[in-house]
This record gives sequence, C-alpha cells and structure tokens, in this order.
Amino acid sequence: MTAALIGGFLWLVVANLIAMLPSRDQHWRAAYGLIAVGIPLLGWVTWTAGPLWGLLFLAGGASVLRWPLIHLWRGLRGSRDPAE
Repeated sequence: MTAALIGGFLWLVVANLIAMLPSRDQHWRAAYGLIAVGIPLLGWVTWTAGPLWGLLFLAGGASVLRWPLIHLWRGLRGSRDPAE
C-alpha cells in the first residue's frame, strides 16, 4: 500500500471522527480544512495509485463533505431556496 493511500484512508478516518464531534458552526471550519487538505491529497492518490483509487477517494470525500458540495451546486445554479 502506497503512502498516498495510507494518507487518503487516514484523511477519511479523521473526517469521520470530526463529523462525530459537536460543533457550534455546523463543522464549516473543519470542512474548509478538510477541503484544503483533501484536494491535494486527491491529486496525490490519483497520481500514485491510479484513477480508480482516485475516483474511490473522491466518492468517499464527497460522501463526508456532502453539504459543502450541495451548497456549491446551489451556488452554481443560482438558487438558494431548497424548495426549487
């Protein structure tokens, strides 16, 4: 197992542990930190382990950081109302 995969799995474990902790800001500060570390880590995993592992890591990261992705999608579409 490469160092990139170990780092990716460690990132996923830490992200899940952070999600279990209580937070006053609904984990947004932690999400920003996880995104800042996760994007270069995704590139490293994809570069060293291949595109299949990169896609699997991307899916795992997206499942942990689903609300920032939902807000990004809504911002790109231009709608803020969840009823739309």
